[in-house]
Amino acid sequence: MNPSDWLSRSVSRFKAAEKVPSKKAAAQLGRAQVAPEKVANEPLQRSTHERLQATLRHKDEALSPRMLRRSLHELQAIIDPRVSEVEGGRRATTVAAWYAGATLARRRDLWLLMSEQFVANAQKVKAAQAQFAAAVGTPDEAVAEVRYRRATVSPRRRLLQRFSSYPGGIQFLIDMRAEMQAGLKTDPRLLALDVEMEYMFSTWFDVGFLDLRRISWDSPASLIEKLIKYEAVHDIKSWADVKNRLDSDRRCYGFFHPRLPDVPLIFVEVALVDEISTEVGPLLDELAAPSDLKKATTAIFYSISNTQTGLRGVSFGDSLIKHVVETLKAEFPRLKTFATLSPIPGFRPWLAKNATAMLEKLGDKERAALGRAIGFEPPGAGHFLRAIEEPLALPEKSPLRRMLLQCAAHYLGQALHEDKPLDPVARFHLGNGARIESLNWAGDLSPKGLKQSYGLMVNYLYDLRRLDKHRSLLAQGKIPVSSAIEDLFF
Repeated sequence: MNPSDWLSRSVSRFKAAEKVPSKKAAAQLGRAQVAPEKVANEPLQRSTHERLQATLRHKDEALSPRMLRRSLHELQAIIDPRVSEVEGGRRATTVAAWYAGATLARRRDLWLLMSEQFVANAQKVKAAQAQFAAAVGTPDEAVAEVRYRRATVSPRRRLLQRFSSYPGGIQFLIDMRAEMQAGLKTDPRLLALDVEMEYMFSTWFDVGFLDLRRISWDSPASLIEKLIKYEAVHDIKSWADVKNRLDSDRRCYGFFHPRLPDVPLIFVEVALVDEISTEVGPLLDELAAPSDLKKATTAIFYSISNTQTGLRGVSFGDSLIKHVVETLKAEFPRLKTFATLSPIPGFRPWLAKNATAMLEKLGDKERAALGRAIGFEPPGAGHFLRAIEEPLALPEKSPLRRMLLQCAAHYLGQALHEDKPLDPVARFHLGNGARIESLNWAGDLSPKGLKQSYGLMVNYLYDLRRLDKHRSLLAQGKIPVSSAIEDLFF
């Protein structure tokens, strides 16, 4: 590029940066409340294509154009068709070492390069698509389809494969995707890389490649420490606490991948008891005597934890439960009931937004009784929410207590978004074929339990004979519930 061309392009960029939308234009963009001078000072995000052709770095960019070009060259060298798998893995190791010492901003630039620069050849895709469309209905259709599929595969996939080939490479990619998640919310340019990684992980972590292993008190201390670190439902407070969860009347199982042999990808904690548990306190009581395994008829899944944020979207929880049920039945033939004791993490924030709508579902008689219990008629959403702030103080026959249970039953058993349950835990278990069995008052008295759901917990029942039936109901937008839950519906 000659100096005059460079100067001309730079001047045009500066002029473009100086253009400030009018108030009318800003209003059309939904930004009328932003002052023009603020709009002018906002950083202009350049694509990596623009930055690679530039000479100077913008102040909001971590890598200079020269460093960005060098990073791109190193990434391209990893998938150079002239180098072996081993050499490609070695080059990936070098990039991973740089990444380990890089700032978050520089790591983000590497993500952008991987997302924007390693795309399928648009011309080849277009040509293959045209050939496939022309071949539909002819003997050449199958071959044309294969060629089209191959044309749409991006070199990004090959890049990820090379990173996975060196020791520690899979964990590196998982950790990188976990770190990316926050950036996805503000920068959609990263979506292509995220989706590609989710696809690759779904293949690499197919349940057929996973091993189910029991984790016991005799397991290596490093493995037990991971239980403490990754427990996401009921925090493990001490070694005595974790020992209680691994006692003779308990079982803990995890899925492990051969390339990550010391890391449980997901694990479930199970209590073997003689009836469905309605509160978690006794299960977590370190001083409680172990249950008599000869009398155990029920397996309670009271905690299921995913350990790798980077595997978001990769589903193996349902397979874990199926494998654990089969393993438990083989060891304890007397077990007949398989159920959970689960939190309701989304209930309180949902009720704060929907209390008015719930009050409108009450009949005149029920609304009057609720108003008398609150001390204000007719009761509004604010009155109701303040009155249930201390749920443990509510008498058993209180209309407030009944109303709170009704709201929880509606939230779990009737509230849907895009034909799916609102609560994330409910989505998981109901999607696996369970049904909502019962709501439990004061099921979790911990600060976390009271904050999430006013202390309420729920049992999901896994009736092994009706799992497919329940999935079919859910596919129709109908949440499978017991008669006890139906009795709570408005």
